[in-house]
Order: sequence, then C-alpha cells, then structure tokens
Amino acid sequence: MEKFTLINKARSRIKVFERFEDSSKNSSLINAILISYGCVFKRSSKPVIKGSRVESIEEARNEYKKLLEEGWEKTYRFNSYFKKNGD
Repeated sequence: MEKFTLINKARSRIKVFERFEDSSKNSSLINAILISYGCVFKRSSKPVIKGSRVESIEEARNEYKKLLEEGWEKTYRFNSYFKKNGD
C-alpha cells in the first residue's frame, strides 16, 4: 500500500495515511492504518508532524472520505519526507 497525503485548502495542515506495521506478534491490529498529522509552515520546508494514531481500515477510510468532502486535496509534494529506509 502506498502512502496517501492530504493537504487542507489553506495548505497549512497535512494528514498522511499509510499501512500500520506492528512489530509485536500479539497485536490484534493487523489490518490497521497509521494516520500522521502535522503542520506546514513554509511550502519549501519539511512539514512538522504533530502526532499520529492507529485506526481500523474502515475508520481511516471514513476520515479520508470526510476530509475530501471538506475540500482537502491529495498531494505528493511531501512524500519524500516520509520515506522509510525500506521504501
């Protein structure tokens, strides 16, 4: 699954949706999405991530859909900042 990054109309806030990979074997959240959220202070700088949370796939889809309805847009501008070593 690829990462999906949304940015608000004012271009000041972002949310990143990606698969949650839990390293513990006893986790019941195998099919979950990590949602990271942050602020963009300057277009040319790295966004500041304020936090993240893990949601079920269904809850993450509902939030993604709601954000699109509110006018948030999909963007690829910040994806390079969120790459992991294995990507």
